[in-house]
Amino acid sequence: MINIAKDFIRTVRAKLRPRPQHLFVKLDVSRSWYGNNYGGFFLHPDILKAESIVYSFGIGEDISFDTDIIKQHGCQVYGFDPTPKSVNWVRSQQRTLPPNFKFLSFGISDVDGEVDFYLPKNSNHVSGSLITQNNVDEKHKITVVMKSISTILDELGHKKIDVLKMDIEGAEYQVLESILRSRVEINQIAIEFHDRFFKDGRDKTTRAINLLSDFGFEIIAVSDSLEEITFLNKKMLIYKDSK
Repeated sequence: MINIAKDFIRTVRAKLRPRPQHLFVKLDVSRSWYGNNYGGFFLHPDILKAESIVYSFGIGEDISFDTDIIKQHGCQVYGFDPTPKSVNWVRSQQRTLPPNFKFLSFGISDVDGEVDFYLPKNSNHVSGSLITQNNVDEKHKITVVMKSISTILDELGHKKIDVLKMDIEGAEYQVLESILRSRVEINQIAIEFHDRFFKDGRDKTTRAINLLSDFGFEIIAVSDSLEEITFLNKKMLIYKDSK
């Protein structure tokens, strides 16, 4: 898996073809794209149903991924984002939001509490970040509420998550390990990796992919941009074969 992760990062940087799915997919399962070209991810659709719980961290001003899942499967989707522009945008959309979509104006971290949140350098952009990286302004920060995955599950009354999606502007590297070590049952994890934000971004993504593999998650799909990667819990294959 280490070599696969390193090869993947090299390909991300080189923007090679053919399609990355054929190069790096570890598990051969069906996959469908949810959302538009900008805000979407692949998922394994066969294990999604109306009772499925989806956590969508980092929505900005685009919930095409979330609404596609609701439209196709009737899932309950929880969207999380503490970014002021995102909060205001969701409020402006209240009349058109599907009933199965619930928005919460806090983010995910490895700790609970109020933290510094850095806003983008470009005032036209939406997404801020928990961490300092080359897309945010260190001098332009606000205080937001962050919660760990264990706290979120307790507050929402959930025991498992069918899909966990993260597009959290570079903070995925900090948060991922705490999610996996919480031992919460998760079927699929979809992540946009922001290695381009860091000088050691290749190493960060390599470590993240290997960590996911250590916890039983393998790649099932990669977007054409080579940034959105979806992982499936291998236990789901055992469950499917046993039915």
